[in-house]
Amino acid sequence: MTFRDAQTPSEKRSGTPLSRRAFTTAVGATAATAAGMAVAGPAAATAGTTAADDVTRERPFRAARGRHARRPNILFILGDDLGWADLSSYGSPHIRTPHLDRLARQGVRFTDAYSGSATCSPTRFSLYTGRYPGRTKGGLAEPIADRSVGLESTHPTLASLLRGVGYATALIGKWHCGYLPDYSPTRSGYDEFFGNFGGALEYYSKLGLAGEYDLYEGDAEYKDLRYYTRVLTERASAYVQRDHGDRPWLLNLNFTTPHWPWIADGDTEASAEIVRRIKAGDRSALRHGDGGSVEKYTEMVEDLDRSVGEVLTALKRSGQEKDTLVFFASDNGGERFSYNWPLAGSKSSLQEGGIRVPSVLRWPARIEGHQVSDLPVFSPDWTATLLELGGARPDPAHPLDGISLAGYLLRGETPKERDLFWRVRGERALRRGDWKYYRGRSGADQLFNLADDRREQADRAKAEPERLAALRASWERTDSGLLPYPTGS
Repeated sequence: MTFRDAQTPSEKRSGTPLSRRAFTTAVGATAATAAGMAVAGPAAATAGTTAADDVTRERPFRAARGRHARRPNILFILGDDLGWADLSSYGSPHIRTPHLDRLARQGVRFTDAYSGSATCSPTRFSLYTGRYPGRTKGGLAEPIADRSVGLESTHPTLASLLRGVGYATALIGKWHCGYLPDYSPTRSGYDEFFGNFGGALEYYSKLGLAGEYDLYEGDAEYKDLRYYTRVLTERASAYVQRDHGDRPWLLNLNFTTPHWPWIADGDTEASAEIVRRIKAGDRSALRHGDGGSVEKYTEMVEDLDRSVGEVLTALKRSGQEKDTLVFFASDNGGERFSYNWPLAGSKSSLQEGGIRVPSVLRWPARIEGHQVSDLPVFSPDWTATLLELGGARPDPAHPLDGISLAGYLLRGETPKERDLFWRVRGERALRRGDWKYYRGRSGADQLFNLADDRREQADRAKAEPERLAALRASWERTDSGLLPYPTGS
């Protein structure tokens, strides 16, 4: 492994030497794994060593040119509130994720990938529409908590645009972009929907925050009181093995794991207590602020990993693995039991820990394995990329805010440097190259060089006033084109 302290932008994107960011990620993952081995003992050491070896064997991403493939099937998997370093391949010292590590080993692991926002609903808006959440009224809810707003059925989506060019489309799992009767995946381009409409549900009873039953097939309630992650895994495994004829397919598989409540498979007593509280009118029961632990969270993440492994096994069994693009990420940063080191902040914040997410892409027909990319990307980019790979064009009346990475992934093109923009109530952020402009709830403008300071502790605002002013002006130009937050919200 070679390392140079200074590289040109083109070298950082495609050159053989590891960039500083990729190098420190590899070292951090190796150190974290070693720490985990010391804590977890010999049984965990073998798995930990494998994860560390995977990281140190990675090479900077390079497109493999000259190969042809049909339009890919697309399996887009989201974890829920999974932290940036909650996978062993991203440095977790105590969580073992062999299936997701294998997925990363077989494709590309992104170190500087971001969600479209810091909470569930707006990120999903940004992914489904390819646009900033603030372009739509529903995207202003952070997150959606009632039936007043949602993703309008007239707005083009990843699913509707791909369906328009022949894809079969399905969403299995968490929707969280509006409730019936006005909003639903089947009104937004998905041929099929099986899952929950709200932001959270109790894993066995399927009761939501207000005590409503929230498991549906299409727009009709579906009764299944087994552990939710098991149910979603079965459904997704069946879908990827189905005979779709000559049609390629898109499956958005949105797990609720490891989102609260902190209940693992088999925790029926904890489930019963939460259900009792929900039925008694306790609106905080699902948030489970008086429960959970690092150990329970570890169980849930490792269960998510096993579940993804089951779906990937089913995909392989179907004979479609080579021609299926699989993407895995989290919808935003982790919560209180998550492992985000070295990032600061967590879900709901625009600090790195709230928006930087583990992201892995595999497409055996076109992309080689054991690769790592430090290209800064965010959710709307994947929308634009998948549309191009699927042969669909964006709707000109709803221009995308993301850029397609197809040229980067398949032809080795260097993407044009641009700004990544985020906005949530009380916070703002913008990334340009290695520099990040951030204003938190204190109201103070801050400037960080993420190549040197991923933890956002060395504020360069006073040392770089001109750069700060330029990034702030760019943020304000973009913000001026978005919908304002409702007064008093």
